[in-house]
Amino acid sequence: MNKRVLIIGFVWPEPNSSAAGQNMMGIIHALKQADWEVHFASAATDSYHKADISALGIHCESITLNDSSFDNYIARLTPSVVIFDRFMTEEQFSWRVKRTCAEAVRIINTEDLHSLRHTRHEAVKRSHPTPYVSDIENEITQREIAAILRSDLTLIISEHELTMLTEKFHIPHQQLLHLPLLETAFHCENPTFAHRKDFVWIGNFRHAPNWDATLQLKQHIWPKIRQKLPDANLTVLGAYPPKKATQLDDNKSGFRVKGWVEDISRELPLHRVMLAPLRFGAGIKGKLLAAMHANMPSVTTSVGAEGIASAKEWPGFVTDDWQLFAHQAVTLYENSNYWHEQQARIAEVLAPKFDTKHNKARLVTRISQLAEQLDKHRAALPLQFVMWQQSLRSTQYMSQWIEEKNKTKSQV
Repeated sequence: MNKRVLIIGFVWPEPNSSAAGQNMMGIIHALKQADWEVHFASAATDSYHKADISALGIHCESITLNDSSFDNYIARLTPSVVIFDRFMTEEQFSWRVKRTCAEAVRIINTEDLHSLRHTRHEAVKRSHPTPYVSDIENEITQREIAAILRSDLTLIISEHELTMLTEKFHIPHQQLLHLPLLETAFHCENPTFAHRKDFVWIGNFRHAPNWDATLQLKQHIWPKIRQKLPDANLTVLGAYPPKKATQLDDNKSGFRVKGWVEDISRELPLHRVMLAPLRFGAGIKGKLLAAMHANMPSVTTSVGAEGIASAKEWPGFVTDDWQLFAHQAVTLYENSNYWHEQQARIAEVLAPKFDTKHNKARLVTRISQLAEQLDKHRAALPLQFVMWQQSLRSTQYMSQWIEEKNKTKSQV
Protein backbone atom coordinates (compact mmCIF):
# COMPACT_ATOMS: atom_id res chain seq x y z
CA MET A 1 0.00 0.00 0.00
CA ASN A 2 1.31 3.43 -0.92
CA LYS A 3 0.71 6.18 1.63
CA ARG A 4 -0.70 8.62 -0.91
CA VAL A 5 -3.99 10.37 -0.28
CA LEU A 6 -5.97 12.65 -2.56
CA ILE A 7 -8.37 15.15 -1.00
CA ILE A 8 -10.91 16.58 -3.45
CA GLY A 9 -12.01 19.86 -1.97
CA PHE A 10 -15.42 21.41 -2.47
CA VAL A 11 -13.53 24.68 -1.88
CA TRP A 12 -9.93 25.58 -1.10
CA PRO A 13 -9.39 25.56 2.69
CA GLU A 14 -10.01 28.87 4.48
CA PRO A 15 -9.13 28.26 8.14
CA ASN A 16 -9.52 31.94 9.06
CA SER A 17 -13.01 32.13 7.57
CA SER A 18 -14.86 29.04 8.74
CA ALA A 19 -14.79 26.03 11.04
CA ALA A 20 -14.97 23.85 7.92
CA GLY A 21 -11.69 25.36 6.76
CA GLN A 22 -10.12 24.72 10.16
CA ASN A 23 -11.37 21.14 10.13
CA MET A 24 -9.94 20.50 6.68
CA MET A 25 -6.57 21.84 7.80
CA GLY A 26 -6.79 19.47 10.76
CA ILE A 27 -7.29 16.51 8.43
CA ILE A 28 -4.37 17.63 6.26
CA HIS A 29 -2.09 18.09 9.27
CA ALA A 30 -3.07 14.70 10.72
CA LEU A 31 -2.13 12.93 7.49
CA LYS A 32 1.10 14.88 7.04
CA GLN A 33 2.15 14.15 10.62
CA ALA A 34 1.60 10.43 9.91
CA ASP A 35 3.92 10.68 6.87
CA TRP A 36 1.22 10.45 4.23
CA GLU A 37 1.86 12.08 0.87
CA VAL A 38 -1.05 14.52 0.60
CA HIS A 39 -2.49 15.84 -2.66
CA PHE A 40 -5.30 18.41 -2.70
CA ALA A 41 -7.39 19.03 -5.80
CA SER A 42 -10.39 21.29 -6.30
CA ALA A 43 -12.58 22.59 -9.10
CA ALA A 44 -13.31 25.73 -7.05
CA THR A 45 -11.89 29.11 -8.00
CA ASP A 46 -9.20 30.71 -5.89
CA SER A 47 -10.39 32.71 -2.90
CA TYR A 48 -8.92 35.69 -1.09
CA HIS A 49 -8.76 33.93 2.28
CA LYS A 50 -7.52 30.49 1.15
CA ALA A 51 -4.60 28.95 3.03
CA ASP A 52 -1.26 28.45 1.29
CA ILE A 53 -1.27 24.68 1.74
CA SER A 54 1.44 24.20 -0.86
CA ALA A 55 3.83 25.78 1.66
CA LEU A 56 3.07 22.78 3.91
CA GLY A 57 4.31 20.37 1.25
CA ILE A 58 0.83 19.64 -0.11
CA HIS A 59 0.63 18.94 -3.84
CA CYS A 60 -2.14 21.15 -5.24
CA GLU A 61 -4.05 20.67 -8.48
CA SER A 62 -6.90 22.54 -10.14
CA ILE A 63 -9.36 20.12 -11.72
CA THR A 64 -12.40 20.47 -13.95
CA LEU A 65 -15.92 19.23 -13.37
CA ASN A 66 -17.47 16.88 -15.91
CA ASP A 67 -14.20 16.32 -17.72
CA SER A 68 -12.24 13.12 -18.36
CA SER A 69 -8.97 14.97 -17.71
CA PHE A 70 -9.58 14.02 -14.07
CA ASP A 71 -9.44 10.35 -15.04
CA ASN A 72 -5.96 10.85 -16.48
CA TYR A 73 -4.88 12.82 -13.41
CA ILE A 74 -5.94 10.20 -10.87
CA ALA A 75 -4.62 7.32 -13.01
CA ARG A 76 -1.16 8.93 -12.84
CA LEU A 77 -1.52 9.67 -9.13
CA THR A 78 -2.82 6.21 -8.06
CA PRO A 79 -3.79 7.21 -4.51
CA SER A 80 -4.61 4.51 -1.98
CA VAL A 81 -7.12 6.85 -0.27
CA VAL A 82 -9.44 9.51 -1.69
CA ILE A 83 -11.30 11.94 0.58
CA PHE A 84 -14.29 13.75 -0.88
CA ASP A 85 -15.03 17.08 0.77
CA ARG A 86 -18.83 16.99 1.21
CA PHE A 87 -21.28 14.66 -0.51
CA MET A 88 -21.63 16.84 -3.63
CA THR A 89 -17.96 16.22 -4.42
CA GLU A 90 -18.51 12.49 -3.97
CA GLU A 91 -21.33 12.66 -6.52
CA GLN A 92 -19.12 14.40 -9.04
CA PHE A 93 -15.96 12.35 -8.74
CA SER A 94 -16.47 9.03 -6.90
CA TRP A 95 -17.54 7.10 -9.99
CA ARG A 96 -14.41 8.28 -11.79
CA VAL A 97 -12.29 7.23 -8.80
CA LYS A 98 -13.98 3.84 -8.65
CA ARG A 99 -13.52 3.24 -12.36
CA THR A 100 -9.85 4.26 -12.39
CA CYS A 101 -8.64 3.33 -8.88
CA ALA A 102 -11.08 0.68 -7.67
CA GLU A 103 -8.88 -0.31 -4.72
CA ALA A 104 -8.63 3.20 -3.30
CA VAL A 105 -10.47 3.81 -0.02
CA ARG A 106 -13.29 6.30 -0.62
CA ILE A 107 -14.08 8.64 2.30
CA ILE A 108 -16.57 11.49 2.66
CA ASN A 109 -15.76 14.42 4.92
CA THR A 110 -19.23 15.80 5.64
CA GLU A 111 -18.33 18.89 7.73
CA ASP A 112 -22.01 18.73 8.62
CA LEU A 113 -25.00 16.91 7.17
CA HIS A 114 -26.25 19.20 4.43
CA SER A 115 -29.57 17.38 4.35
CA LEU A 116 -30.23 18.13 8.02
CA ARG A 117 -29.30 21.79 7.58
CA HIS A 118 -31.56 21.98 4.51
CA THR A 119 -34.47 20.28 6.28
CA ARG A 120 -34.19 22.69 9.20
CA HIS A 121 -33.95 25.70 6.91
CA GLU A 122 -37.13 24.68 5.16
CA ALA A 123 -38.84 24.27 8.55
CA VAL A 124 -37.80 27.79 9.57
CA LYS A 125 -39.21 29.19 6.34
CA ARG A 126 -42.55 27.55 7.18
CA SER A 127 -42.40 28.53 10.87
CA HIS A 128 -42.30 24.85 11.84
CA PRO A 129 -40.44 23.38 14.87
CA THR A 130 -36.81 22.39 14.37
CA PRO A 131 -36.77 18.79 13.04
CA TYR A 132 -34.65 16.16 14.76
CA VAL A 133 -33.75 14.33 11.55
CA SER A 134 -33.42 15.01 7.84
CA ASP A 135 -36.52 14.68 5.69
CA ILE A 136 -36.08 11.36 3.89
CA GLU A 137 -38.59 12.43 1.24
CA ASN A 138 -36.35 15.35 0.28
CA GLU A 139 -34.03 14.90 -2.70
CA ILE A 140 -30.99 16.31 -0.87
CA THR A 141 -31.42 13.80 1.95
CA GLN A 142 -31.72 10.94 -0.52
CA ARG A 143 -28.61 12.07 -2.36
CA GLU A 144 -26.55 12.46 0.80
CA ILE A 145 -27.61 9.09 2.24
CA ALA A 146 -26.84 7.44 -1.12
CA ALA A 147 -23.36 9.00 -1.14
CA ILE A 148 -22.70 7.73 2.39
CA LEU A 149 -23.80 4.22 1.43
CA ARG A 150 -21.57 4.25 -1.67
CA SER A 151 -18.50 5.24 0.36
CA ASP A 152 -16.23 3.13 2.53
CA LEU A 153 -16.22 5.64 5.38
CA THR A 154 -17.92 8.94 6.25
CA LEU A 155 -16.56 11.40 8.82
CA ILE A 156 -19.30 12.74 11.10
CA ILE A 157 -18.46 15.62 13.44
CA SER A 158 -21.62 15.60 15.58
CA GLU A 159 -22.82 12.82 17.87
CA HIS A 160 -26.38 13.89 17.09
CA GLU A 161 -25.81 13.24 13.39
CA LEU A 162 -24.09 9.93 14.10
CA THR A 163 -27.13 8.80 16.09
CA MET A 164 -29.49 10.03 13.38
CA LEU A 165 -27.66 8.10 10.65
CA THR A 166 -27.41 4.84 12.59
CA GLU A 167 -30.82 4.81 14.29
CA LYS A 168 -33.06 6.58 11.78
CA PHE A 169 -31.39 5.69 8.47
CA HIS A 170 -29.71 2.43 9.60
CA ILE A 171 -26.28 3.25 8.18
CA PRO A 172 -23.83 0.53 9.35
CA HIS A 173 -21.55 1.72 12.16
CA GLN A 174 -18.46 0.54 10.29
CA GLN A 175 -19.16 3.07 7.54
CA LEU A 176 -19.09 6.01 9.97
CA LEU A 177 -16.44 7.66 12.15
CA HIS A 178 -17.38 10.26 14.75
CA LEU A 179 -14.63 12.87 14.41
CA PRO A 180 -15.30 16.20 16.16
CA LEU A 181 -13.92 19.36 14.61
CA LEU A 182 -10.13 19.46 14.36
CA GLU A 183 -7.78 22.45 14.65
CA THR A 184 -10.26 24.77 16.40
CA ALA A 185 -8.10 25.47 19.45
CA PHE A 186 -5.96 28.58 19.77
CA HIS A 187 -3.90 30.24 22.47
CA CYS A 188 -4.90 33.71 23.60
CA GLU A 189 -4.87 36.18 26.44
CA ASN A 190 -7.46 35.63 29.16
CA PRO A 191 -8.60 39.04 30.40
CA THR A 192 -10.58 39.23 33.61
CA PHE A 193 -14.30 39.89 33.69
CA ALA A 194 -13.63 43.56 34.45
CA HIS A 195 -11.24 43.90 31.50
CA ARG A 196 -13.71 42.49 28.98
CA LYS A 197 -16.62 44.45 27.56
CA ASP A 198 -19.43 44.15 25.04
CA PHE A 199 -20.94 41.22 23.18
CA VAL A 200 -19.74 39.47 20.03
CA TRP A 201 -21.17 37.31 17.25
CA ILE A 202 -19.13 35.69 14.49
CA GLY A 203 -20.03 33.77 11.35
CA ASN A 204 -19.10 33.45 7.68
CA PHE A 205 -21.80 35.41 5.85
CA ARG A 206 -21.86 32.95 2.95
CA HIS A 207 -23.46 30.48 5.35
CA ALA A 208 -27.25 30.97 5.45
CA PRO A 209 -27.70 30.11 9.17
CA ASN A 210 -25.22 32.86 10.09
CA TRP A 211 -27.03 35.54 8.10
CA ASP A 212 -30.34 34.47 9.62
CA ALA A 213 -28.82 34.67 13.13
CA THR A 214 -27.51 38.16 12.37
CA LEU A 215 -31.03 39.26 11.46
CA GLN A 216 -32.45 37.68 14.62
CA LEU A 217 -29.96 39.69 16.66
CA LYS A 218 -30.66 42.92 14.83
CA GLN A 219 -34.44 42.68 14.77
CA HIS A 220 -35.41 40.79 17.90
CA ILE A 221 -32.66 40.23 20.46
CA TRP A 222 -30.29 43.18 20.48
CA PRO A 223 -33.03 45.82 21.03
CA LYS A 224 -34.07 43.93 24.20
CA ILE A 225 -30.47 43.75 25.46
CA ARG A 226 -29.72 47.36 24.59
CA GLN A 227 -32.78 48.49 26.50
CA LYS A 228 -31.27 47.00 29.67
CA LEU A 229 -27.64 47.86 28.81
CA PRO A 230 -27.70 51.20 26.98
CA ASP A 231 -23.89 51.52 26.94
CA ALA A 232 -23.13 48.01 25.63
CA ASN A 233 -22.17 47.21 22.04
CA LEU A 234 -22.45 44.10 19.87
CA THR A 235 -19.59 43.43 17.45
CA VAL A 236 -20.55 41.35 14.40
CA LEU A 237 -17.58 39.53 12.85
CA GLY A 238 -17.35 37.26 9.82
CA ALA A 239 -15.84 36.74 6.39
CA TYR A 240 -17.52 37.90 3.18
CA PRO A 241 -20.05 40.36 4.63
CA PRO A 242 -22.42 41.46 1.84
CA LYS A 243 -23.64 45.01 1.50
CA LYS A 244 -26.93 44.09 3.18
CA ALA A 245 -24.90 43.10 6.26
CA THR A 246 -22.62 46.13 6.40
CA GLN A 247 -25.69 48.35 6.05
CA LEU A 248 -26.87 47.01 9.43
CA ASP A 249 -23.95 48.77 11.14
CA ASP A 250 -25.36 51.39 13.52
CA ASN A 251 -23.21 53.24 16.03
CA LYS A 252 -26.25 54.79 17.73
CA SER A 253 -27.75 51.42 18.67
CA GLY A 254 -24.37 49.81 19.35
CA PHE A 255 -24.83 47.21 16.59
CA ARG A 256 -21.39 47.28 14.96
CA VAL A 257 -20.68 45.20 11.85
CA LYS A 258 -16.91 44.79 11.64
CA GLY A 259 -16.76 41.89 9.18
CA TRP A 260 -13.65 39.81 8.64
CA VAL A 261 -10.76 39.91 11.10
CA GLU A 262 -7.45 38.25 10.47
CA ASP A 263 -6.92 36.88 13.98
CA ILE A 264 -9.93 35.98 16.12
CA SER A 265 -7.60 34.83 18.91
CA ARG A 266 -6.86 38.51 19.54
CA GLU A 267 -10.37 39.81 18.90
CA LEU A 268 -12.63 37.41 20.79
CA PRO A 269 -11.05 37.65 24.29
CA LEU A 270 -11.77 41.38 24.32
CA HIS A 271 -15.48 40.59 24.64
CA ARG A 272 -17.45 39.31 27.60
CA VAL A 273 -20.27 37.24 26.08
CA MET A 274 -20.82 35.46 22.75
CA LEU A 275 -24.35 35.56 21.29
CA ALA A 276 -25.29 32.82 18.78
CA PRO A 277 -29.05 32.71 18.03
CA LEU A 278 -28.90 29.97 15.39
CA ARG A 279 -32.34 28.79 14.29
CA PHE A 280 -31.11 26.15 11.85
CA GLY A 281 -27.93 24.41 10.81
CA ALA A 282 -26.12 21.15 11.48
CA GLY A 283 -22.80 19.78 12.64
CA ILE A 284 -20.76 21.52 15.32
CA LYS A 285 -20.60 25.29 15.46
CA GLY A 286 -16.96 26.36 15.38
CA LYS A 287 -17.84 29.85 16.55
CA LEU A 288 -19.04 28.48 19.88
CA LEU A 289 -15.89 26.40 20.32
CA ALA A 290 -13.92 29.57 19.52
CA ALA A 291 -15.78 31.39 22.29
CA MET A 292 -14.81 28.60 24.70
CA HIS A 293 -11.17 28.74 23.64
CA ALA A 294 -11.35 32.48 24.36
CA ASN A 295 -12.68 31.56 27.85
CA MET A 296 -15.94 33.32 27.11
CA PRO A 297 -19.42 32.09 28.13
CA SER A 298 -22.10 32.19 25.46
CA VAL A 299 -25.84 32.26 24.97
CA THR A 300 -27.08 30.08 22.12
CA THR A 301 -29.92 27.86 20.93
CA SER A 302 -30.52 24.12 20.97
CA VAL A 303 -29.21 23.99 17.40
CA GLY A 304 -26.10 25.95 18.41
CA ALA A 305 -25.30 23.67 21.33
CA GLU A 306 -25.98 20.45 19.43
CA GLY A 307 -23.03 18.10 19.23
CA ILE A 308 -21.02 20.09 21.81
CA ALA A 309 -22.80 19.81 25.17
CA SER A 310 -26.25 19.53 26.71
CA ALA A 311 -28.11 22.59 27.96
CA LYS A 312 -27.31 21.55 31.55
CA GLU A 313 -23.59 21.39 30.79
CA TRP A 314 -23.42 24.52 28.64
CA PRO A 315 -21.00 27.30 29.74
CA GLY A 316 -23.60 30.02 29.55
CA PHE A 317 -27.20 29.40 28.58
CA VAL A 318 -29.22 27.56 25.94
CA THR A 319 -32.71 28.69 24.90
CA ASP A 320 -34.84 29.06 21.77
CA ASP A 321 -36.95 31.84 23.29
CA TRP A 322 -35.66 35.31 22.32
CA GLN A 323 -37.04 37.01 25.43
CA LEU A 324 -35.22 34.57 27.70
CA PHE A 325 -32.18 34.70 25.41
CA ALA A 326 -31.88 38.46 25.93
CA HIS A 327 -32.52 38.18 29.67
CA GLN A 328 -29.79 35.57 30.15
CA ALA A 329 -27.37 37.58 28.02
CA VAL A 330 -27.88 40.60 30.28
CA THR A 331 -27.48 38.48 33.43
CA LEU A 332 -24.22 36.97 32.16
CA TYR A 333 -22.95 40.39 31.21
CA GLU A 334 -23.74 42.08 34.53
CA ASN A 335 -23.24 39.33 37.12
CA SER A 336 -19.55 38.63 37.68
CA ASN A 337 -20.14 35.60 39.92
CA TYR A 338 -22.53 34.00 37.41
CA TRP A 339 -20.13 34.73 34.55
CA HIS A 340 -17.24 33.05 36.38
CA GLU A 341 -19.39 30.05 37.26
CA GLN A 342 -20.22 29.56 33.60
CA GLN A 343 -16.64 30.17 32.46
CA ALA A 344 -15.48 27.40 34.80
CA ARG A 345 -17.58 24.90 32.83
CA ILE A 346 -15.61 25.41 29.62
CA ALA A 347 -12.73 23.04 30.41
CA GLU A 348 -15.17 20.24 31.27
CA VAL A 349 -16.83 20.61 27.86
CA LEU A 350 -13.65 20.83 25.77
CA ALA A 351 -11.41 18.26 27.44
CA PRO A 352 -13.04 14.89 26.73
CA LYS A 353 -14.50 15.42 23.27
CA PHE A 354 -12.30 17.98 21.53
CA ASP A 355 -8.85 16.49 22.13
CA THR A 356 -7.35 17.26 18.73
CA LYS A 357 -4.26 15.09 19.15
CA HIS A 358 -6.33 12.07 20.12
CA ASN A 359 -8.87 12.60 17.33
CA LYS A 360 -6.15 12.99 14.70
CA ALA A 361 -4.65 9.68 15.81
CA ARG A 362 -8.06 7.99 15.58
CA LEU A 363 -8.52 9.29 12.04
CA VAL A 364 -5.13 8.11 10.79
CA THR A 365 -5.53 4.70 12.46
CA ARG A 366 -8.95 4.15 10.89
CA ILE A 367 -7.74 5.14 7.44
CA SER A 368 -4.71 2.84 7.69
CA GLN A 369 -6.88 -0.06 8.83
CA LEU A 370 -9.28 0.44 5.93
CA ALA A 371 -6.48 0.63 3.39
CA GLU A 372 -5.05 -2.67 4.65
CA GLN A 373 -8.37 -4.55 4.99
CA LEU A 374 -10.53 -2.95 2.30
CA ASP A 375 -11.84 -6.15 0.70
CA LYS A 376 -12.98 -7.49 4.08
CA HIS A 377 -14.58 -4.15 4.94
CA ARG A 378 -16.52 -3.95 1.68
CA ALA A 379 -17.65 -7.57 1.88
CA ALA A 380 -19.68 -6.64 4.97
CA LEU A 381 -21.46 -3.77 3.18
CA PRO A 382 -24.03 -5.29 0.78
CA LEU A 383 -25.84 -1.98 0.31
CA GLN A 384 -22.66 -0.46 -1.05
CA PHE A 385 -22.74 -2.93 -3.94
CA VAL A 386 -26.43 -2.21 -4.52
CA MET A 387 -25.82 1.56 -4.68
CA TRP A 388 -23.27 1.06 -7.44
CA GLN A 389 -25.72 -0.68 -9.74
CA GLN A 390 -26.11 1.15 -13.05
CA SER A 391 -29.76 2.01 -12.46
CA LEU A 392 -28.73 4.11 -9.44
CA ARG A 393 -25.82 5.99 -11.04
CA SER A 394 -27.64 8.99 -12.48
CA THR A 395 -24.92 11.46 -11.41
CA GLN A 396 -22.34 9.57 -13.48
CA TYR A 397 -24.46 9.61 -16.61
CA MET A 398 -25.39 13.27 -16.17
CA SER A 399 -21.70 14.14 -15.86
CA GLN A 400 -20.85 12.16 -18.99
CA TRP A 401 -23.69 13.83 -20.88
CA ILE A 402 -22.45 17.30 -19.85
CA GLU A 403 -18.92 16.40 -20.93
CA GLU A 404 -20.09 15.30 -24.38
CA LYS A 405 -22.23 18.42 -24.68
CA ASN A 406 -19.22 20.60 -23.84
CA LYS A 407 -17.14 18.79 -26.46
CA THR A 408 -19.78 19.40 -29.10
CA LYS A 409 -19.91 23.11 -28.25
CA SER A 410 -16.14 23.44 -28.52
CA GLN A 411 -16.16 21.87 -31.98
CA VAL A 412 -18.76 24.26 -33.37
